[in-house]
Amino acid sequence: MSSGIKSRRPAAPSPFDLNAYVHRCCKEVDRALGRFLPSASTKPATIHQAMRYSLFAGGKRMRPALVMAAAEACGGSWQEAMPLACAVECIHTYSLIHDDLPAMDNDDFRRGKPTNHKVYGEGVAVLAGDALLTQAFEIVAQARGWGRYSHQDLVLELARASGSLQLIAGQVADLEGEGKRLPLSELRYIHERKTSALLCCSVRFGGMSANCTPAQLRGLTEFGYNVGLAFQIIDDILDVTQSSETLGKTAGKDTAAQKATYPSLLGLDASKLEAARLTDRAFKALKVFRGRATALEALARYLLQRDR
Repeated sequence: MSSGIKSRRPAAPSPFDLNAYVHRCCKEVDRALGRFLPSASTKPATIHQAMRYSLFAGGKRMRPALVMAAAEACGGSWQEAMPLACAVECIHTYSLIHDDLPAMDNDDFRRGKPTNHKVYGEGVAVLAGDALLTQAFEIVAQARGWGRYSHQDLVLELARASGSLQLIAGQVADLEGEGKRLPLSELRYIHERKTSALLCCSVRFGGMSANCTPAQLRGLTEFGYNVGLAFQIIDDILDVTQSSETLGKTAGKDTAAQKATYPSLLGLDASKLEAARLTDRAFKALKVFRGRATALEALARYLLQRDR
């Protein structure tokens, strides 16, 4: 006999609002960076203005968002992860300032605005990048450290990702490869270091801030590595398929500089297939989190399905 009470199915979970997540991340990271950096009026004002010009030039804060999302996947908090997220963004911005210099990629625009050296001159731009690199380690020193991960671990993580064996190694190999027909293995070497290393550091930092388990750190490492490689392949594809207006930076620069890219070596279709393969591996690496990596998954989809 019926009790007269209708059974109700549990409400379906709300779809993850990535735009709101990224907006909140940008707002909170910008506020924290504003506190960590000297003010624009601090003497010598020119260098602090130049640092802030590029740091607050309208980036999407994807690397800090990956730090936050990885922390959440491991049961951590934004508050604990914030210094590490800000440090990663300082490293990323420094690398962009230096990449855009005439001696490197010689770009006039970044994020739709004149590059740092076009506004402040090459000398100040070099120093602004140097200052942001140094600032990153000052910020990391203000993180408190966790049971499994000491201050030494944090400093080593950032130093290795940004040093002569990773980020800088990728830039050097990229410079030396201009105008040459590089084998695919050398191109992968460049992408692993120039792009994947810092993305991988970002998610590892997030896990460390949550005192993650070794298994979780391995999953984040695999995820970050594959997302980083796929991201750079997609960047190569966009450089030849999109306009400067869409990208917010000069399109076609890789072709003009005779740089090896995945499309130039494999063709567009094969490059897209390789990006898809790496994407699949990235998502499989998140299985260790058993459904708790929603934000990481959403960020990866955004990074790997973008058109700019």
